[in-house]
Amino acid sequence: MESLKTESLPPPPGVIGSLKAGFDTIASHVTAILLPLVLDLFLWLGPRLSMEKLYYAIQPEMLKFWRAGGFSADDIQRVSEFYTTMLPKLNLFWLLRAIPIGIPSLFFARDVHSTPLGVSSILSVTSDINLLGWMFILTVVGWIVGGLYFRNVSRLVTINVQIEPLSTGRAIVQTIVLSILWSTVVMVIGIPLFIILAILIQANSFVAQISILFFSFLSMWLIVPIFFWPHGVFIYRQNALSSIFSSVRLARFTLPTTSMFVLTVFMLTVGLNFLWGIPPEDSWMTVVGILAHAFVTTALLAGSFIYYRDLNSWVQSVLERLKSNTLTKI
Repeated sequence: MESLKTESLPPPPGVIGSLKAGFDTIASHVTAILLPLVLDLFLWLGPRLSMEKLYYAIQPEMLKFWRAGGFSADDIQRVSEFYTTMLPKLNLFWLLRAIPIGIPSLFFARDVHSTPLGVSSILSVTSDINLLGWMFILTVVGWIVGGLYFRNVSRLVTINVQIEPLSTGRAIVQTIVLSILWSTVVMVIGIPLFIILAILIQANSFVAQISILFFSFLSMWLIVPIFFWPHGVFIYRQNALSSIFSSVRLARFTLPTTSMFVLTVFMLTVGLNFLWGIPPEDSWMTVVGILAHAFVTTALLAGSFIYYRDLNSWVQSVLERLKSNTLTKI
């Protein structure tokens, strides 16, 4: 009896089937790609928000602080060269691409100077207050628009399923709460980890490399439950904390299957982003890459919602079968 019931368990949802369903869904509702399309067009053709002038304004004070802190002349020179090289490439409008709930962007962390319309115009941050204000506004806007984007895609996934769609207000609130929790976890884990690695690099480079490899494998194990953090909010209207616990519990039951799904999405995203980024930034052919990126990333997001929905149903079915099997055996 037990063997028969085990063999009759339904198979888990397939990775390819879920992704195909996501692509079919977005192909039928192509307007869902508008937000990532608009964001990439803005980051490509719009102005850049730079803090280069602010850095050069406070550079003398920073040099004094570094000297007072005991930094050597070589260290100060290396840090200064790093900032001098990095800051001209930095665009604070990248903050509109919020994480973990945000609009995907082909131009995130990508330096764009020239476009088919000419050299990009530059807006400058001129004071500390100005910088904090811009960072706060852009982060909050990124959270809000990202929440609306996720809500829209998840609504398409649940059209033919008896699941009540998430309201706009609740989507925004839960997105902000989840994003704050995400940022807190990253800071609590990331800052001590960064300090430990910095100390190891100074003490022994070989040990540091082994530690980085270890933490890389550990992060791969942690990515799976983190990947599905937002899905419970937008599919089952859970609050942020309940969605996090649901994601962790789901990963615990289905780790090999979910790992394959997350790995597939990651490889498709990285590989195709490289392909979409081939046209030079001053060519109108970049529009083709932007359109393709917007469609594919939105389809992958839809596929992840479908996979999460079907996997939850599968886990529930398996647990009910096992419970029935146990009662029958008793």
